[in-house]
Order: sequence, then C-alpha cells, then structure tokens
Amino acid sequence: MINRTILVGRLTRDPELRYTTSGAAVATFSLAVNRQFTNQQGEREADFINCVIWRKAAENFSNFTHKGSLVGIDGRIQTRNYENQQGQRVYVTEVVVENFSLLEPRSHNQNQGGSYQNQNAGAPSFDNNQTTPQNSSMNNNPFGSPAASAGNNNAGNSASSANDPFASNGESIDISDDDLPF
Repeated sequence: MINRTILVGRLTRDPELRYTTSGAAVATFSLAVNRQFTNQQGEREADFINCVIWRKAAENFSNFTHKGSLVGIDGRIQTRNYENQQGQRVYVTEVVVENFSLLEPRSHNQNQGGSYQNQNAGAPSFDNNQTTPQNSSMNNNPFGSPAASAGNNNAGNSASSANDPFASNGESIDISDDDLPF
C-alpha cells in the first residue's frame, strides 16, 4: 500500500504548537493549496488542508514559519474519529507531516512587500530526523553543472561545449544499427 502526500502551499494561520502530557511537541496548521485549473469566473480556487506535525520537527516548523509562509510538506493522509461533547461522532482527515521545506528565504517572510531573485536561496529544509536546518544549495540543477543551468545551448561557447560530450565540433558520428541498444 502507498499513502504519500506532497503539498506546496501557504499557511493560512500561524502554526499552533502544543505539548502532550508526556511532553511531545505537536503543531497543527492549515495549508492553502491552489488548484491547477480556474473556475467559470476565471479565478483559481484553493483547497485548505489540515496538517499535523510532531516532536522536534513541530518546534522547528513553529519557529521558522508564520501565516503566509510558502512551505512544501511531505507526509501521509490519516483519518481518525472521536465523539464530541454533544455525543456526535466527528471524523477528521489530516496530513501527518514527516518532512517539510521552507520555500522562501527568511528575509522575504519578514517583509512581504520585498522582491527577490531566487526563491530557494538560503531556505532551510527539515525532516523529522533532524534538529537543525539543512541549507539548500544555490544551484538547484539536478545535473550539477552550472553551465547546464545557465540555459545557454550555444555550441560556440567554449566553456559549455568543453564539458558537453554531445556538442557538435563539426565531425560526423559514425553509428551503425548494431551499436544501438534497441
């Protein structure tokens, strides 16, 4: 079975941090996640998803986020039910957060009006096994080459073509049908 949820959205309110009787930290919050399509009026609607995070990650999340913070979360969907004071059965569906990432630099969170260039620069990432943030790298290119992330496909650029084994240097490539794997 697979129960995995990945969401990116903004906090609708500050996280509410509490402690259980045994001393475990737990934070609850709601995440506004935009839908991929627009309604008949051309407006983009959002879903408001209840989330819960536990232990040290809950304390970190509460310390580093506030209403309006853009976060990415990774977790699982959980359902539970209880009987309220009026004797009615209440069903709750929520995301139990296992990992989260802050998707804006802290300076942007403090002054919402400011503009910035790289949304992920300096934004720490957390998971439940960590007690301190990991700084994300400035280069989010999965291929690791700064030349590849520059978006320059010009073969005349000697810096990028020197690292590119597929760059055309004017020679033809001799490949027979027997060389192809398919």
